[in-house]
Amino acid sequence: MRKLVAERGLTETVRVESAGTGGWHVGEGPVERAAEAARLRGVALCGTARQVRARDFREFDLLVAMDGANRRELLRIAPDDRAAARVRMLREFDPAVVDGELDVPDPYYGGPEGFERVLDMVQRSCLGLLADLGLGEGAAQ
Repeated sequence: MRKLVAERGLTETVRVESAGTGGWHVGEGPVERAAEAARLRGVALCGTARQVRARDFREFDLLVAMDGANRRELLRIAPDDRAAARVRMLREFDPAVVDGELDVPDPYYGGPEGFERVLDMVQRSCLGLLADLGLGEGAAQ
């Protein structure tokens, strides 16, 4: 998403951060296989993992979950109904969703093709999200 935002000159308008609902990997960098798959597409995965904070619900207009378990956890920690309404699934914005399957699968235990498939899903979804926000191709900015 950061690359897409930068390509559209929106870095001053759109703030993108990544955080997990659990604290298992706090302080760690990206998994090397994921970073390599992204690098081959010209995308740099950088930063260190952090856990979602209560203040994220105040600081961000949208909190995007990768799967149902993350969504449920975000809804559990949302301070109120207004905050909960800002929780969405990433693949809600993926035009290739079939049968309502909105989870982005975890490719960690599979081969490199899993990372490629997930990167395809995420890119389509991010493009769809930008379009939904009126910031996609051809959108007035």
